[in-house]
Amino acid sequence: MFQISRDNPAYYLTSVAHKRLPIFQKDEIKKVVADAFNEARVSGIILIFAYVIMPDHTHLLTDDARSMADVLRFMNGISAKRVIDYLKAGGFQSSLAKLRIQERTNKYKHSVYEHHPNAFRVTGEDAFMQKVNYIHLNPVRAGLVEHPDEYLYSSARIWHRRSLENEPLAVDIDKINWRAAA
Repeated sequence: MFQISRDNPAYYLTSVAHKRLPIFQKDEIKKVVADAFNEARVSGIILIFAYVIMPDHTHLLTDDARSMADVLRFMNGISAKRVIDYLKAGGFQSSLAKLRIQERTNKYKHSVYEHHPNAFRVTGEDAFMQKVNYIHLNPVRAGLVEHPDEYLYSSARIWHRRSLENEPLAVDIDKINWRAAA
């Protein structure tokens, strides 16, 4: 069980798409990212408490079983690889061209995420819940839906105990050990 504290923080991670491109606009790509996050969670033994996959960025709230750099490496590394593989397999050359960056000696590679993610520690339950609410309200603030539960690629329904039978990504809210109310 995970209990948030100064010694046992959660990580709040925001990863922005390369050049703020709406890479994750289509549900097919969001599904690829959700599956990749699940793969990263399993292989990295990382708990995911809340998430949202927006058209041009993602938010995750995770545990601290690994360093913040390791969590980012697992989540962003695996999801970026899966997105690039999906685009290559589907022949989405124009999308790949937008993600291409030049390396030394005129070699090219692709970049899904900006290389400076916004990541910080959350050490209290109030701040944790503030981040959960911020994550879940993101699609509403962006005008994509009227209610957080309507957005498919978010953990809002799970937090509201209205899970779909085929949720794109399960979260670990039942592994949180909340402090007893005073």
